[in-house]
Amino acid sequence: MANVLAKIFKNKNFLSLANNGLIAVFGFFGFLLLVRSLGTNQFGEWVLFITTANFIDMLRFGITRTAIVRFLAGAKQNEAKKLIGSNYLINLVSTLLIIAVVLVINFFFTNTVKNSGFSLFFQWFPVLALINLPFNNAQSVLQARMQFDRILLLRSVNVGLFMLFLLVNYFAFRFQLSIIVYAYLAINLLTSFIASVTNWDGIRYLFKASRSTNKMILNFGKYSTGTLIGSNLLKSADTFIIGLSPFLGTAGVALYSIPMKLTEIIEIPLRSFAMTAFPGMSKASIEGNNDLVRHIFYRNAGGMTLLMIPIMLFSFIFAKELVYILGGPGYESTANIFRIFCIYGIFLPLDRFIGVALDSVNQPKLNFLKVVYMTLANIIGDSIMVFSFYYLVAVVSLSTLLWHGFGNLEFIGLVTRDFSVNIVLQGVAWVTISFTLIGIFVGYHYLNQNLEIHLRKLWSGGIQFFSESIFRKKKINR
Repeated sequence: MANVLAKIFKNKNFLSLANNGLIAVFGFFGFLLLVRSLGTNQFGEWVLFITTANFIDMLRFGITRTAIVRFLAGAKQNEAKKLIGSNYLINLVSTLLIIAVVLVINFFFTNTVKNSGFSLFFQWFPVLALINLPFNNAQSVLQARMQFDRILLLRSVNVGLFMLFLLVNYFAFRFQLSIIVYAYLAINLLTSFIASVTNWDGIRYLFKASRSTNKMILNFGKYSTGTLIGSNLLKSADTFIIGLSPFLGTAGVALYSIPMKLTEIIEIPLRSFAMTAFPGMSKASIEGNNDLVRHIFYRNAGGMTLLMIPIMLFSFIFAKELVYILGGPGYESTANIFRIFCIYGIFLPLDRFIGVALDSVNQPKLNFLKVVYMTLANIIGDSIMVFSFYYLVAVVSLSTLLWHGFGNLEFIGLVTRDFSVNIVLQGVAWVTISFTLIGIFVGYHYLNQNLEIHLRKLWSGGIQFFSESIFRKKKINR
């Protein structure tokens, strides 16, 4: 029994799933505590701060993260040190450049920034960017080396301590948003300290960076950066556009964030298996073994699709209860938004693994183009929904109420606004399904040109995924 448990805890897929699962549990309870600790507007400010910071992190680390994972998979020791050094150097330079841009914007547009929902971001991101640099570098290097146990340790310290602080704060102190931000920064500083002391971030190899490894990473990264930014923008654009709306604002951001957070929790298995599949597919591609690349693709994309179907069906049926658990009594109106995301979740595995496969066969440019199409569709669709459709819904709902003879104009205005906000946010969620289908269509076309895949084999691959996982007929981590 002890040997069986030891094998399970050493399995890469299990560690990756535990990594994302445990962190998601911490994140879920931290989110729940924040919703209940802050008012709607302050919570909306926090969501905009975190969402914007995560998006900028994609810009910072998108240059190197996918590239370092791919190239370290087959690198020898000396070359690996040069790659890790280049990874640190490039990320340090990009961080300093982004901080400079943020400070310049904040200096010249001070009043605009203060009067927007993004003031928290412009005030604290420069500090956060320097503090969490070692932590983010370590995640890239450790993923490339498939050392998910160390990633689990770092992320547990980072997210676990923050959740513990929020728990104590909720029951004992009820600090305002500013104190919560201070705690968040301090915990990120501690996590980065651990990453640097242990050299998991590769800081000791900083001066081993060479022109050739810099060029290698940047050539790959110029496309993977766009891909990661676009992928993050696919979701964060919803938050940004809603936050920019004079009618929705931070309150709309808070409402939309509840079903969005639930969807992120449901995606945990998908993110975990994508993390473990990419190094294996990359190594097989470098070795010229396209049959193995296809096998891993069919197995993971098919298996995750079959797994998502019952999960999304359960979530669709109990959407109202799940929204209530996370957000409390003020957010039940967002249940239908979450139901729309449940439909989106069924298509997500295929879209995600098509992107992973394109990067693994050294086609980051095609993956980037795929994400560009998706991002443009998302931004255009969201803008129409938020800035145009709102007025149409408001006029129709107001006309309907007046037609039925409501005499209290203040009451009519409140009902009209609430109804319009709900419909517009649902429209934004429907846009998510649309751009996902576009991504699948475009990505399949590109991948089929390079790998000759057949979607009908996803079902047999999915069945094989579960048979191998349950009965262990073959080695899971290839």
